[in-house]
Amino acid sequence: MRLLLGSASPRRKELLAGLGIVPDAILPPDIDESPRKGELPRPYCMRIAREKAMAVPSGEDDIVLCADTTVALGRRILGKPENAGEAAAFLTLLGGRRHQVITAVVVRKGQKVWARESVSAVKMKRLSDVELNAYLAGGDWRGKAGGYGIQGAAGAFIPWISGSFTGIMGLPVAETAALLQAAGWPVWRQE
Repeated sequence: MRLLLGSASPRRKELLAGLGIVPDAILPPDIDESPRKGELPRPYCMRIAREKAMAVPSGEDDIVLCADTTVALGRRILGKPENAGEAAAFLTLLGGRRHQVITAVVVRKGQKVWARESVSAVKMKRLSDVELNAYLAGGDWRGKAGGYGIQGAAGAFIPWISGSFTGIMGLPVAETAALLQAAGWPVWRQE
């Protein structure tokens, strides 16, 4: 039995390592992550995580772990910004408001699938021009839903959260551990 992580995210790998889990292989799937017309954030996030899990090549006994993180402002999905201008627009939109960070986790073994989601509320302060420009210049917005990662420099912009810190980072460890155990992965094995 092998554990296959279907993600190129270094944060997901680090969060798994915190549980003492090292994937046997990292196989990020290449899927179209475009939202469908009218698709709401929670169903979108779960659909993408499921599609990722189904796209990872695996054997019958392999366990595939995939996740997707989406930032939602009401019904609007804020994905990974394509450039600094879009990142600035996202961060300006989020400033002074509460939004949701949704992370869907999917574990697959053969054709059997287990899935959970973590939904957290996050408040970002309004950013001054100096803060926004310095953050954008640092490049930490790249590859992050909503244009920020709470574990990096943007953590200074987040005065309040309600929910799972690790879920906001991209892999809610409580839910992930439960799903892996359900699939037969020995999360709490002793050496």
